[in-house]
Amino acid sequence: MSRCQAKLAIAFVAAASAVVTTSPSSAAPSTSRGLISVAQVVQMLEKAPTDRTAQQVLTAYLAGVGEAAGAVASMGRATCRTALNLSAANAGQALSSAAAGKDAAETPATPLIVRDMLDRAGCKRP
Repeated sequence: MSRCQAKLAIAFVAAASAVVTTSPSSAAPSTSRGLISVAQVVQMLEKAPTDRTAQQVLTAYLAGVGEAAGAVASMGRATCRTALNLSAANAGQALSSAAAGKDAAETPATPLIVRDMLDRAGCKRP
């Protein structure tokens, strides 16, 4: 993956993040550091089945996270046993298990989801 593609993937995540934090469907607040919180993503996961805006925001966020994770794995020359993949169900499971016992409003969601994606794909760095 070229540097330009990696920058584009990262810019896409930033844009999706902005959508999550400004959604008119009143998402939970981001962390005190301005990162997308577990609480925000969980709220979107819960609302998505019945709220079109939440569904669109969640789709944009998860697409951005997936693209960025792929770019990071590629740039880091990681080898993976299977292809990276992400779904709302995967994200929900990753957040519920990884964030258990933590403050959902202060725990950043994106690193937990990316770590889960890399683990499920069996990715290893050289």
